[in-house]
Amino acid sequence: MTNLYPLKFKPILKERVWGGEVWQISGIEGENSLVSNGFLKENSINELVETYLGELTGDAIYESFGNVFPILVKILQINDPLSLQLHPSDEISIERHDSYGKTECWYILEAKPSAKIYLGLSKDLTPQEFYDHCNNDSVEGILNVITPKRGDFIYIEPSTLHAATGGITVAEIQQVSDVTYRVYDWGREHNPETAREMHLDLAIDCINYNKMELRAPHYLYDGESVSEEEGKRVLSDCKYFKVSLMELQDIKRLESDSFSSFIIYFSTEGEAIIRGGNGEVSIKRGECAIVPAYLGEYTIEKATPTCRLLEITGKQRAD
Repeated sequence: MTNLYPLKFKPILKERVWGGEVWQISGIEGENSLVSNGFLKENSINELVETYLGELTGDAIYESFGNVFPILVKILQINDPLSLQLHPSDEISIERHDSYGKTECWYILEAKPSAKIYLGLSKDLTPQEFYDHCNNDSVEGILNVITPKRGDFIYIEPSTLHAATGGITVAEIQQVSDVTYRVYDWGREHNPETAREMHLDLAIDCINYNKMELRAPHYLYDGESVSEEEGKRVLSDCKYFKVSLMELQDIKRLESDSFSSFIIYFSTEGEAIIRGGNGEVSIKRGECAIVPAYLGEYTIEKATPTCRLLEITGKQRAD
């Protein structure tokens, strides 16, 4: 039995031209999350992985990823337009950047009526046609447009063009990667005061140019799910992570061994108390905590009349 306990981490704040990010759990080199509770306070997440190995992450996951925590959890506050972007696959990211690829998903925490999310192409295009649309500022007309609302869920595969604007708060779950190719920046790239590095030439052979149909699993409306299991709605079950939504009623008693993985709980609404391994932690809306893989029995109890949590677990690498 491990001496670990439910772990909470200090948020890492980042200002962006379009709003801001809060990195809640990060194993990115140079951006490691630090523990904020218990006797391991101030230790980084990758130091914990190096010390506790599979006791923290799960044996198979540790064998796959070594001393790097494999999931990155963020909150995005998107006020102004997020650049039109995509993320490369594992194969391309490893070859070009010595990094994992970036499969990600967004759970919508809040969305103003003016909010928009762009996801994939609304028609088939050639690379040259797409390149021309970016250069003549007509790109918006070739993208699928979503009007999101609280509780919606979007799964974003590598090579998928995406952007957002208009007042959206998003919980983002992704592979541990910070590789992004910006291909269009809504005119900011033409102004020396706002221009950022663009990657259209680098990205041109990575883009999915096929028309995307907006249906599950890419886009789930509030209340939809990929499947239902044990009182939880499964929102994504891909080869990198599994994300489920649970609404707490009574105290839930769980065994960490049954997951074969660390378990991250992210509060989308209300407050929960997680107890196990002679420790406990409280998570309020927008906060998260990790239950170690070898913790054993633990409980989750709501501390507010309503409490909804994302439950996130990792996967070993298929290759």
